[in-house]
Amino acid sequence: MNIALLIAGGTGNRMGQSIPKQFLTVNERPVIVYTLEAFQKHPEVDAIAVVCIDGWQSVLRAYANQFNITKLKHIVAGGKNGQDSIRNGVYELEKNYAPEDIVLIHDAIRPMVSEDIISDCIRVTREKGNAITVIPCAEAMMQTEDGIESVGSYPRDRLKRTQTPQGFHIGDICDLHRRALEAGITNSVASCTLKIEMGEQVYFSRGSEKNIKLTTVEDIDIFKALLMAKRSDWLK
Repeated sequence: MNIALLIAGGTGNRMGQSIPKQFLTVNERPVIVYTLEAFQKHPEVDAIAVVCIDGWQSVLRAYANQFNITKLKHIVAGGKNGQDSIRNGVYELEKNYAPEDIVLIHDAIRPMVSEDIISDCIRVTREKGNAITVIPCAEAMMQTEDGIESVGSYPRDRLKRTQTPQGFHIGDICDLHRRALEAGITNSVASCTLKIEMGEQVYFSRGSEKNIKLTTVEDIDIFKALLMAKRSDWLK
């Protein structure tokens, strides 16, 4: 089975809004609904779980009913940071699915994830054991010590910008989190960085510049523009 695990446990402080950014309404739909619908519509996704910020679980259930998200099977409490929230989610999946089943860990605030991105993440996970959605680094990359001046540059062809989903076998990612806790690693920024910090290999699947993460108000503006450009695909 393939299970999508949406991480919606953050408060969205950088957005500066009064409600969590995953629940902001854009064109009469909450952001998280766009993300849920992407996995709901994908033929290879069997179930959806959401790690939800405390106090918003009933709102999430109401939205799932309103927008007919029938694949939503699990709502899990968020943790004190991203690693904590992901661990809560994968541990819950471990109770309900087989170790060889695939989990696609995805930011709830990446609502423009496409069917092709999801499909390629599943494919690479099946072939390689894990898959990290990435895009090339197109910009010149400058090194700095103080954030004011440059001390050099780094070749961009040796860099990838990571996105989500990030795919793993459930048994493997749960084992990774247990070993990370034993090693004292408690605040890794993403599943891919946790793998690297634990000395393990990761593999790449195809992402897209359109697969944006909504972090700032400017990102919401970009999201609205993308929706207008792709209205026939995304607002059926």
